Amino acid sequence: MLRHAAGVSSLSLMLAIGIGPVSAQAPSRPNAVVLPTDRTVLPIPEPRIPHSTVFDVRNATPPPRFEVKAPAQAPNVLIVLIDDMGFGQSRAFGGPIAMPTVEALAAGGLRYNQFHTTALCSPTRAALLTGRNHHTNNMGSITETATAFPGQTGQRPNGVAPLAEMLRLNGYSTAAFGKSHETAAWEVSPSGPTDRWPTRSGFDKFYGFIGGETNQWAPRLYDGMNQVEPPRDPNYHFMADMTDQAIAWMNYQKSLTPDKPFFIYFAPGATHAPHQVPKEWIAKYKGKFDRGWDALREETLAHQIAMGIVPAGTTLAPKPEAIKDWAALSDDEKKLFSRQMEVFAGFGEYADTETGRLVEAIRAAGQLDNTLVFYIVGDNGASAEGGMNGLFNEMTYFNGVPEKTGDILKHYDELGSPTTYGHYAAGWAVAGDTPFTWTKQIASSYGGTRNGMVVHWPKGIAARGEVRSQWHHVIDIAPTVLEAAGLPEPTSVNGTAQIPIAGTSLVYTFADPGARDRHTIQYFEIFGNRAIYRDGWLAGTVHRAAWEYTPRRSLETDVWELYDTRSDFSLAHDRAAADPAKLKELQGVFLEEAVKYSVLPLDDRTLERLTASLVGRPDLMAGRTSLTVHAGMTGMSEHAFINVKNRSHSITADLDVPAGGASGAILAQAGRFGGWSLYLDDGRPTYTYNWLGLERYTIAADEPLPPGKASLRFDFAYDGGGPGKGGTGTLSVNGRNVATGRIAQTQCCAFSADEGADVGADEGTPVTEAYRVPFTFTGRIDKVTIALKDIEKAEQDDAERARETGALKKGLAD
Repeated sequence: MLRHAAGVSSLSLMLAIGIGPVSAQAPSRPNAVVLPTDRTVLPIPEPRIPHSTVFDVRNATPPPRFEVKAPAQAPNVLIVLIDDMGFGQSRAFGGPIAMPTVEALAAGGLRYNQFHTTALCSPTRAALLTGRNHHTNNMGSITETATAFPGQTGQRPNGVAPLAEMLRLNGYSTAAFGKSHETAAWEVSPSGPTDRWPTRSGFDKFYGFIGGETNQWAPRLYDGMNQVEPPRDPNYHFMADMTDQAIAWMNYQKSLTPDKPFFIYFAPGATHAPHQVPKEWIAKYKGKFDRGWDALREETLAHQIAMGIVPAGTTLAPKPEAIKDWAALSDDEKKLFSRQMEVFAGFGEYADTETGRLVEAIRAAGQLDNTLVFYIVGDNGASAEGGMNGLFNEMTYFNGVPEKTGDILKHYDELGSPTTYGHYAAGWAVAGDTPFTWTKQIASSYGGTRNGMVVHWPKGIAARGEVRSQWHHVIDIAPTVLEAAGLPEPTSVNGTAQIPIAGTSLVYTFADPGARDRHTIQYFEIFGNRAIYRDGWLAGTVHRAAWEYTPRRSLETDVWELYDTRSDFSLAHDRAAADPAKLKELQGVFLEEAVKYSVLPLDDRTLERLTASLVGRPDLMAGRTSLTVHAGMTGMSEHAFINVKNRSHSITADLDVPAGGASGAILAQAGRFGGWSLYLDDGRPTYTYNWLGLERYTIAADEPLPPGKASLRFDFAYDGGGPGKGGTGTLSVNGRNVATGRIAQTQCCAFSADEGADVGADEGTPVTEAYRVPFTFTGRIDKVTIALKDIEKAEQDDAERARETGALKKGLAD
């Protein structure tokens, strides 16, 4: 029997520290002993080794070394999550977009045709990465629309440990690449708190962007918790960059610790807007969508039936009334809309092909056979947020500014390029969710919640190329990984008792295509759209479509629909009138689940929730009337920066200009698709306001700043009268007016989803094409102070903002 230095047996030591049954595994290093391990409490506590009484080390025996290792033969895990792709878009599930990687994995594994998400990105991702429902994660909507209510705060509770943390504490290497949209928006700054950043949520490595979307050509990136600038390479694209990073990390891990399993969460920003992709990928789809979305729906359903993805006899559910028949469109509309879909399809194939490089690297490392791959083709249904015409600049959607077909057509040849930030028309989203009616955001319909999934694990799944039709949900992935790895669900993590996992493992389906469903009840809710599934029945209500800014009815008077999904795969036949008793029964079940999982009170507000003061969520700038910033402070998120929208304000920069003059950005917010910049242009004080990439207003002095110290000030006098109005801008130097001009209109609600505010540079994309980024300031900036004016009036405006937003939404709806 082994003995440690104090002469106590290892068995006695095990009993003394109270750890339970062992997961048998031979030690791989000298002096390493795998102790009995209770993996339900994480981290696994280190044994308490008594102090030695032996004087000379030569007479002592080293104690067994404590080492946490994953169970023997535990698989690597790769989760691939494509963004905003509908059930009927990938060719692997009958759609038009070639995706060779997911198709190959499906041929060597399993397709799941009844797998479900939450209908929106942050909620789906939080549920995927924890195994708990999205409201349990406090992620009832995206982080940017969080409120003060439990279920909606945007802050994951400590009692909800992420899967990555469970695996890390059980001996896995863990990494995330791409999109992370699970951190509260106001926490994304150097001030934190950083508890819910990716590398504080179980991931050893994170490389990607934090938020709902990013410019694929010029992303705002983090490596861990450090912001990094992408290379200034004209051929740069984030999809290739994140793949390179993932391959390098995987190879590093397997070179140094070949027996240590990895967990990789690979979450591209593709195919979420902006739809941006190298032009050669767009060219592959030239002319392929000229027949329109109605024909595409019919073709896709026929392919799905032929593949066995959809049961024979399934009929297309009707299109939403707002979606025009393709035949009724004008020639200009058909031309533009076809191009938009070509861009999207190219984006999808490119993203999948890049993903294939990672899969091939895993194969080349000899690891693919024992890698459990989940390839989830969409975190919700296809997005209809582009509205009826699609968008040249998606930020117009978040500012309530509609775009007309003729205006977007001016950018026809640019779509997909760095000069556009586009989105396709809603008709393509409906076609992309074939055979269903609805889209992303519609949690009450499978069009919003059903996504194709492929599972591939040669060592653990004998079946090849088969379909599984058991009903499952995104919360089922975490328990599946735990079961496949031979790990128990932890009851305590980092000293906090855990809320139980709500999901059901899929492992029972791997070998048995006829196994009875084990996930038999599930609620859905996003922005008032809600549904309940139980034992094959689905009851739900469409409270608001993605392109609608106001609800159709009050929450109390919503009209519910009822479907027997066992015989009606596409939800084409509403049985609410025929079976009112079943509908009433399921409505009662929804309320029970809603109370159980903190879904209530229901919140159907949309644009209002973008303003923290209207919904009571934290705001770093709450109560602040000024903010002083300094050189080097870059990438400050809009949620961590003072809000200059819809109010008068001033910007005062204390500068020191060297001999010979200075140039460069002094303070800029956002970039090419909306924002503003205060800068010196060949020494001349200049201010440019970029209104949604559609108009630019520039105010410039005639003379450059002389060498020496100077106080440069920009004053903006807001016209008032509601959000998004114009105003007058004035530049002054040392108190002397040097230029005045009009800014006809401003952005009411958001500048950018990803680009931040920069002091001493304009990183990302340029606010104005008059300079090239990063346009670093060549003088010295002592400080820059942004001060809000007319505070009392601004507070009154804020109090009326809810009414103003309601008026704005009504105008958009009209």
